[in-house]
Amino acid sequence: MEQLKHECGVAMIRLLKPLDYYEKKYGTWAYGFNKLYLMMEKQHNRGQEGAGIASVNLHTKPGTEYMFRERAEGKDAITEIFSRIQTTSPTEETTPPTPPLEGRGSATSEETPQGTPLPCRGGAGVGSVSQGIFGSQLFMGHLRYSTTGKSGLTFVHPFLRRNNWRAKNLCLCGNFNMTNIDEVFRFLTAQGQSPRIYGDSYITLELMGHRLDREVERLYEEAKGKGLEGLDITRYIDDHVEMANVLRKTMEHYDGGYVMCGLTGSGEMFAVRDPWGIRPAFYYRNDEIIALASERPVLQTTFDLQCEDIHELKPGEALIVRRNGESHLEQIMPAQKLSACSFERIYFSRGSDRDIYQERKRLGEQLTPAILKAIDGDVENTVFSYIPNTAEVAYYGMTDGFRLQGYNVRTEKVVWKDIKLRTFISANTERNDLAAHVYDISYGSLRPYKDNLVIIDDSIVRGTTLKESIFKILDRLHPMKIVMVSSSPQIRYPDYYGIDMARLEEFCAFRATMALIEERGLWQLVNDVYLACKRDPHSENHVRAIYAPFTVEDINQKIVEMLRPKDMHAPIELVFQSIEGLHEACPSHPGDWYFSGHYPTPGGTRLVNQAFVNYIDSKHKK
Repeated sequence: MEQLKHECGVAMIRLLKPLDYYEKKYGTWAYGFNKLYLMMEKQHNRGQEGAGIASVNLHTKPGTEYMFRERAEGKDAITEIFSRIQTTSPTEETTPPTPPLEGRGSATSEETPQGTPLPCRGGAGVGSVSQGIFGSQLFMGHLRYSTTGKSGLTFVHPFLRRNNWRAKNLCLCGNFNMTNIDEVFRFLTAQGQSPRIYGDSYITLELMGHRLDREVERLYEEAKGKGLEGLDITRYIDDHVEMANVLRKTMEHYDGGYVMCGLTGSGEMFAVRDPWGIRPAFYYRNDEIIALASERPVLQTTFDLQCEDIHELKPGEALIVRRNGESHLEQIMPAQKLSACSFERIYFSRGSDRDIYQERKRLGEQLTPAILKAIDGDVENTVFSYIPNTAEVAYYGMTDGFRLQGYNVRTEKVVWKDIKLRTFISANTERNDLAAHVYDISYGSLRPYKDNLVIIDDSIVRGTTLKESIFKILDRLHPMKIVMVSSSPQIRYPDYYGIDMARLEEFCAFRATMALIEERGLWQLVNDVYLACKRDPHSENHVRAIYAPFTVEDINQKIVEMLRPKDMHAPIELVFQSIEGLHEACPSHPGDWYFSGHYPTPGGTRLVNQAFVNYIDSKHKK
């Protein structure tokens, strides 16, 4: 019920046939453009702060634009971008567009890192932009959720690096968060570079762009050594770029979770996954297209495919498509211990995926014994429901679990999301009152003072919505008892690989644990952990020690005390999924650092220890 800002979504398409092939077979030479739109809309759940697209047209002449980009902010960014382009596009009755003689298109008039002004959106040449995009063979799309707190069109992917050599042009987007960006920044500046923005996206663009420059220069010398001159050197470079060289020299510097995607002006396309497999990527190839997305159902729906048609990019592996359309997989970084994100399965990815659907059902089903204990076995006088919609599949699994044990469960739609908080209400008291009414209830769904109420959620993170809204309105139904169920374990630690959960104090489980420490006079433990985090932030997650004195039930009870609103009558009990149950339900996605504190990379361990130091330091300043 608490909206989490999380990792981004990516989409890529490479057309392998001439445009008139798609016009004859599918009725439009805008086939790639239309499919990109569908792939992005199907991943709208992964980005509601901004979106961007880029394309490369391989058949333009010198003096005309060949690399295009459009970006927009806001939850309607996808619609805005595609409407903007379609508004200025040629009619479908015409033949595929010829390369424009004038006009260059991009989303902004900002300066590139090289200082070359990008083509402006709007004004003269807009039709040329749409012609160029529609006439492209390579497409890339991105949906953005900010994980850095930085907003504005400047930070919306894709990022573009310009050069007069086609092969040196680079467009980059990704689903990533790097934990050691300060180290990479120092590496770049030590070489004499001066990135104009401090952020992992721009620094990655500059680092990879620098390596791409070196690759082009290597090929230039190689071509000269073969006796080539003039345009023959250019053609040789365009045809022989080895993106694997560029990726190896770039990604070896990084610690983090990522799927990095890119296009070059000469027609190379690539996507590379982190060595731990933290972030997901799926691809499909046939003789017409090559496509990649963050989620498997996106490809299934867009191209009418079966699960078996689609493959997952392996940890440390890259999908590379050459200028001529030939593609291959290449191991860029050695694969590390698999740590595929389990939160993808619980919450972030679309539940329509075949495997995720079954996993979420199992997460709910496994909770039935604990729920049965919480209601003292009184299923007859218990109503089962869920909130929010992302918990619906786990709810089906939960009710199936009871039915498999022979119980006849009563189910109701108890909670409704009614309205969104309007930010124009500025007074805090008015804002808080409105926030408390974002959710509403189905009156009459329970028998007052007789029925228990079991509500399943996919996760309980901060607890703010429970305290300010949910518990208050549920109490109006006068249940005998409220059992709040989470299909995920207690979230105890921040994520540093792409999800907006960075501070320990944001988590109700952490706040409850610190309250227990204070009650029981265990401040020596806090001091020991603090000193260990400062002394040795790299070897292990020292923060795990603060949870050691307490059971899950101890922390649950304290969370209830902290979140229970004043004047509430019904008793509350929390039921969390166990870490063992999580692994049983999602065996192929063992990444559980949110719950266990076992970070797969050194950067994650360092940052969680630093987060504890920051927390204690901030407490002392107050």
